[in-house]
Amino acid sequence: MRLGVTIFATDRTMSPVELAREAEDRGFASLFLPEHTHIPVSRESPPPTGVDVLPEDYARTLDPLVALSAAAAVTSTIRLGTGVCLPAQREPIVTAKAIATLDRVSGGRFVLGIGFGWNREEMADHGVDPATRRARAREHVLAMRALWREDVAGYRGEFVRFAPSWSWPKPAPGPPVLIGGAPGATLFRHVAEYADGWLPIGGSGVRDALPALHRAAEAAGRDPATLTVIPFGVEPTPAKLDYYAGLGLGEVVLRVPAGPRDEVLPVLDAYTAYLPEGSPRHARA
Repeated sequence: MRLGVTIFATDRTMSPVELAREAEDRGFASLFLPEHTHIPVSRESPPPTGVDVLPEDYARTLDPLVALSAAAAVTSTIRLGTGVCLPAQREPIVTAKAIATLDRVSGGRFVLGIGFGWNREEMADHGVDPATRRARAREHVLAMRALWREDVAGYRGEFVRFAPSWSWPKPAPGPPVLIGGAPGATLFRHVAEYADGWLPIGGSGVRDALPALHRAAEAAGRDPATLTVIPFGVEPTPAKLDYYAGLGLGEVVLRVPAGPRDEVLPVLDAYTAYLPEGSPRHARA
């Protein structure tokens, strides 16, 4: 089972460029970064983690596409992903171009992890009604995939409309799309319709949720075996990783602290004990 890492990257944490290089050197399979464009001072939306005060890190996140492009320049094998990008808050034509460019310069190593968002004030500043965020995200992804896959692409939906157009580069066939979030019928319908898999945030409840995900895939005429499930932001233990391996999952993404190099690297080194045999490095002096 492959292991990746995710960090809540900010202007105060270890550079994701440096982390990508260090993670690749140790044999980790992927690096994922989150996204928040800004955090309005108004605190109408409660923090998603259940804490009373939203951590300052949320207001200091790096742009993931820019950061991952820089990471791509100093690595060669590690997959680079968003965990998660918020497509409802992004203009799809510009975002499709940025992602296609990142996928090209990385040699096809980009993974688009998406979410629907929780911060209503942040959405409002992007002109997004929270009630429509799932529908908007769906159309934005479908429109981007059209631009990636078709020589002449147009789209006409409720939220996205553009005339038949040319847009290169063309990632072939386009980066995999994984939807993050808690299990549920609505999320699984989205996965089955227009995504390649599911990122269960925190990794809890996967066993009980898999049958519902498989039923959603079958209802959409898809083979459930083609869907990828990657528990995301996991704090590992041997038992937990054995549990995921027993479910037949091929990858788990582990959380490292949102801190400087001297806080992150010892954790990364400790995680090498969980890497599969044959990885470049199981420990670092």
